[in-house]
Amino acid sequence: MNADATRPSVSSSTASSGGAVEASGTAVDARLVARQAHLAYDRRTVSEAVDAEVREGSFTVIVGPNACGKSTLLRAFARLLKPRSGSVLLDGRELATVPAKEAARTVGLLPQTSTAPDGITVAELVARGRYPHQGLFRQWTGADREAVDAALAETDLADLVDVPVDELSGGQRQRVWVAMALAQQTPVLLLDEPTTYLDIAHQYDLLDLFARLHAQGTTVVAVLHDLNQAARYATDLIVMSDGDVVATGAPADVLTEQLVTDVFDLPCLVVPDPVTGSPLVVPRRRAS
Repeated sequence: MNADATRPSVSSSTASSGGAVEASGTAVDARLVARQAHLAYDRRTVSEAVDAEVREGSFTVIVGPNACGKSTLLRAFARLLKPRSGSVLLDGRELATVPAKEAARTVGLLPQTSTAPDGITVAELVARGRYPHQGLFRQWTGADREAVDAALAETDLADLVDVPVDELSGGQRQRVWVAMALAQQTPVLLLDEPTTYLDIAHQYDLLDLFARLHAQGTTVVAVLHDLNQAARYATDLIVMSDGDVVATGAPADVLTEQLVTDVFDLPCLVVPDPVTGSPLVVPRRRAS
């Protein structure tokens, strides 16, 4: 589906909030910024000139149809994909110029797929999250152990510390990767489809954990497929289609019946969630 013909009006949380703006046009409270970024893999262009911002202290969720560029944008924010043109900024600095360890102490990433070394245990893998904090004159400390223990406790893995990761279920392995990202203790946390492999109860346990981290001051950016989960947890939504950002703002402002129909090709009703009051997308029955 080409959404261009029916593209919804773009709403901007920055514009609507009346926040201060730098001369460059970037809101001063933006932690991560993509500005006219051309994102591509080899010969395949995903986004020609994408613009997106992540506010300091927000829980930003990126949503959109399959293959619309969500994970690609997240990879650019994670310093894993350098734009061919345009720019990606971290705290106003060109991300590509930030030293790797400095960036890793600021931005943590839970990737969509990860492979653990053969035979590595849960505790050993989670401890690798402390690597950005190590250096020539700073080796393992009590603070590192506390960070690892806290991450294991938060993800309910304390009883599995000596188990090889390759002996775990898919859901347990996902929680180990989450724990490694938590052990990194970064002020910005990027999550690429973090609920993959998890049953519904563990999905909400994990999203509640990220909500607690957000409440404690972490800027969280997640790619999610479930619109209702996105609406429940996000402070800000970024909606993508065909490599472009087509709408941004608070879920209540962005998730309309028209947008869901246009972007996802899904006729629906949008009603208040009876528990949270956030938008709840209810698909209409399709004609047979």
